[in-house]
Amino acid sequence: MGLDPALRDAAMRWIADDPDPATRTELQKLLAAAMTGGDAGSTVGSAGSASGQTVGSARSASGQTVGSARSASGALADALSGPLRFGTAGLRGPVRAGPSGMNIAVVRRATAGLAAWLVARGARGRTVVVGRDARHGSEAFARETAGVLAAAGFAVHVLPGAVPTPLLAFAVQQRDAAAGVQITASHNPPQDNGYKVYLGAGVGDAPGAQLTTPADAEIEAAIAGAPAAVAIPAHGPTTVDDVTEEYLDRVAGLGIATAALRIALTPMHGVGGAIAVHALARSGFTDVHVVAEQAAPDPDFPTVDFPNPEEPGATDLLLALAGRTGADIAIALDPDADRCALGVPTPAGWRMLTGDETGVLLGDHLLRRRSGLVATTVVSSSMLAKVAAAHGAPSAETLTGFKWIVRAGPGLVYGYEEALGYCVDPEAVRDKDGIAAAVVAADLAAGLKAAGRTLLDRLDELSRAHGVHRTVGISLRMASVERDAVVARLAGAPPEGWSADRPAPYVLRLRHDGLRVVVRPSGTEPKLKAYLEVVEPPTDDLVAARARADERMAALREEITALIG
Repeated sequence: MGLDPALRDAAMRWIADDPDPATRTELQKLLAAAMTGGDAGSTVGSAGSASGQTVGSARSASGQTVGSARSASGALADALSGPLRFGTAGLRGPVRAGPSGMNIAVVRRATAGLAAWLVARGARGRTVVVGRDARHGSEAFARETAGVLAAAGFAVHVLPGAVPTPLLAFAVQQRDAAAGVQITASHNPPQDNGYKVYLGAGVGDAPGAQLTTPADAEIEAAIAGAPAAVAIPAHGPTTVDDVTEEYLDRVAGLGIATAALRIALTPMHGVGGAIAVHALARSGFTDVHVVAEQAAPDPDFPTVDFPNPEEPGATDLLLALAGRTGADIAIALDPDADRCALGVPTPAGWRMLTGDETGVLLGDHLLRRRSGLVATTVVSSSMLAKVAAAHGAPSAETLTGFKWIVRAGPGLVYGYEEALGYCVDPEAVRDKDGIAAAVVAADLAAGLKAAGRTLLDRLDELSRAHGVHRTVGISLRMASVERDAVVARLAGAPPEGWSADRPAPYVLRLRHDGLRVVVRPSGTEPKLKAYLEVVEPPTDDLVAARARADERMAALREEITALIG
């Protein structure tokens, strides 16, 4: 069976419009193989990009190797299946040729669409900040982004080198920018990259926050109307603008070393290591030991299967270092340093805290200092609201994502989500910030140590006052049609005795007798996710309460897995 003529023509048009010779060659080879009925071999992703980096051997999210043998026509259809959707986090996808990948042509057209959208809102001539991480292609994509924006008439400020995402979010407000673009794929697998957009004052409703609807759809429409990439001007004057010192000065005010604290830290091959060490030092935390194998940025993330502190095994080197050095606390950042995970010593050895445990600890700590609104999401622990009430503070519950958390209401002083994201200084960074969270966590740990206590002691105190809260996530891979059908079925016929409501059209929440289940589709992968919570009432007998919670959670997990599986 021959190659579909429509697919062949689409490939030839894209090749003609691609300004990058490396990805043109990549797609030409794939087209030639498809026309002769061959397999893709190592063609996909093997040409590299203008960055000069090759990602053809990187693992995909499913653990399979990109570029493994498959039909060239199938691989070509996959490469041309785009465009990448411009969602509330911007773009994200594998670094490869074609409209469904992250490459120079896609970045140019995305930036041209963003520029046109900003111009239509009267922002021409204003500052736009551009930053990047150290992933494959990031340097080239940032350069193209800056060039297109400068050619479109914006005053482009480029952050120097590879920087954490929170630094870009900080710079948008600090420079009164119309927008900011960070080239990053956060904690995605090595072959991915992305394009994340923040909007500034006079353009977005929450200056310095990620864009949200309807801006995402409007920008996507503007991208669709952009000219071919080869015809988009991509050169103009830019200014290198280093806001690191200003950011460090701000973060240093979030904590103080009230006791000598030994910290083990890993940036997980990402860009947050050096700046996190500096931020901690400015707060007085100078006894910091960094995992040597993961200290320097490395886009291949060689020591972990997935560069995400939530993944099993990802923090093994960190916890081993913490044990060897006699650390008081272990801190893991994800590769772009917007997430933070904490590890603590226990009588049975070191363990990582859950995102909800850390979220409640930091929320309680900040509310002891100042009053204000705290926020979390419908899939995170319900304990934060009880902690806030005990402090006489208001709380809010939003949909998932920091684009919603930072818009929870006026007077926001803290927000978190269970996926290791913490916004501890919303006035400066309207997004999750792993570095600032690390400083606040160190401040909390130091204060407790000075009083002869630990983070686990504070968790016990909160559990006795507000009840034991157990949270667990379930993630099942399934097609979008199938997962939508599961949500609709459960909404129409929830388990007997359970109440059901819809916080959003795509989110289902079930409640019953101290149990809560939230079911929603993943926003980035073909998966259905379920978030389970078990709550035991307040008691002084935490051992018994935790045992009951664990038993109920095991039964609930089995029941829900059977319902949605």
